[in-house]
Amino acid sequence: MRDTERTGTVMPETAGDAAADEDRAEWGPLAALPGNPMMWLLIWSELAVFSLGLIGFAIAWILDPETFRQSQATLNRLAGGINTMVLVSSGFCAALAVEAQSRKQGNAARWWLAAASLLGLVFLVVKGMEYADKAAQGIGIDTNNFYTLYYLLTGFHALHVVLGIVILIIVGWRNSLENLETGAAFWHMVDLIWILLFPVVYLMR
Repeated sequence: MRDTERTGTVMPETAGDAAADEDRAEWGPLAALPGNPMMWLLIWSELAVFSLGLIGFAIAWILDPETFRQSQATLNRLAGGINTMVLVSSGFCAALAVEAQSRKQGNAARWWLAAASLLGLVFLVVKGMEYADKAAQGIGIDTNNFYTLYYLLTGFHALHVVLGIVILIIVGWRNSLENLETGAAFWHMVDLIWILLFPVVYLMR
């Protein structure tokens, strides 16, 4: 027997359902996580890449603390703080979308996904304003080691925000519960990475 989309309605298990369950079981511990296990492989690999980037940033800071302190002082911490609140709020909207879909409220789920995507766009606008301000000051990726790492880390993260918005749009169109869980998992990863980037790049002394 099979629980249909976690609604509590028990339906007879078909051959297709059994095959899908067997395929999912092959993923081991990943099978217990919400969404598609393939997405979790991507999430863990991306978290590893960003972790290495943050370790590299910390080592570079230790090797040249004066340059890093002076360069960090030029960053717009208010903009970084606003973007932190924006992404956390966006992640909350994505979680509400999954909750709505689990209750078979497809239209509500789409609205919450739209809100999450809109907040993602707000993040990109604020980040773009930061980049434009730095460009107006003549600061670029080759200014010094701090800004090289700053642009690499925050720029790579911004690309993930763009990809995350695309994923949210796709799962909003094909809004099964598993699809929404998969998209929300990626979006929460984007949130988590920024929550790690912000204090390290903007605040660490």
